[in-house]
Amino acid sequence: MTYSIVARDPESGQVGAAVQSRAFRAGAVVMWSAPGVGIVASQAFSERSYGPLGLELMRSGKTPEQALAALRVADPQAGSRQVAMLAADGSADAFTGADCIPAAGHLVGEGVSAQANCVEGPAVWESMVEAFGVAPGSLARRLLAALEAAEAAGGDWRGRQAAGIRVVAAEGQPWETVCDLRVDDHPDPLGELGRLLGLHEGYEAIGEVDGSLEIARDAGMDELDLRFAEIFDAARAGEVERARGLVAPLLAEEPRWREYFLALAGHGYLPHADEVLPEE
Repeated sequence: MTYSIVARDPESGQVGAAVQSRAFRAGAVVMWSAPGVGIVASQAFSERSYGPLGLELMRSGKTPEQALAALRVADPQAGSRQVAMLAADGSADAFTGADCIPAAGHLVGEGVSAQANCVEGPAVWESMVEAFGVAPGSLARRLLAALEAAEAAGGDWRGRQAAGIRVVAAEGQPWETVCDLRVDDHPDPLGELGRLLGLHEGYEAIGEVDGSLEIARDAGMDELDLRFAEIFDAARAGEVERARGLVAPLLAEEPRWREYFLALAGHGYLPHADEVLPEE
């Protein structure tokens, strides 16, 4: 019993899902994804097999509508399920069984589907589609905005406990994700999910030449992580003297950082390492 959204970003081709619920570990059991294939949300009295089987059917060429219809036919308890499927091309379909706990329903739009059960009313799923359509930023940020709109519209009438966001690229290996965050048990799952998303963005930014420090600081990252962000920023920008000055205090505090930096350099993460690291 929960509410969720599946959607595609037309610019990047990424597909993603987000969920919040008064159900423990909702983010771990509702969302299923595969790069280049699509994404599935299975909830209500959920049957997890809709996720992997739905993805396999879409991988074989079935549309979301065809895949969902085939799985419902084979499910004797289909009336208690609520499922949304979205393919890599943005086509989507959803189903809300007659036995789902009210209020229950869904809304399918262009490249998006929102679905909810055990919620205050239709405004919950309707608000997700509306908010997603106007929210700025990355796909993950837009999905989070949709959840926040649903919560503002009443959310799960039982309360809040868990949330999650998952985003995968337009192509890639089955195990690869762009963003995969979960809050399994928290009094403010959306607030905590937003904090984790900020950290995710900060860690992703470390090592980029432009904007990494600002993003990392805004994310509220640990001081050690900020120091590394600054080192990478300087090294990648070719500011060797600044990088040396930042590395020296770390080595003075803990000499074993040298081996750590050398390992990073060996994998191409620390340019100019031979100049940045002082001689022993």
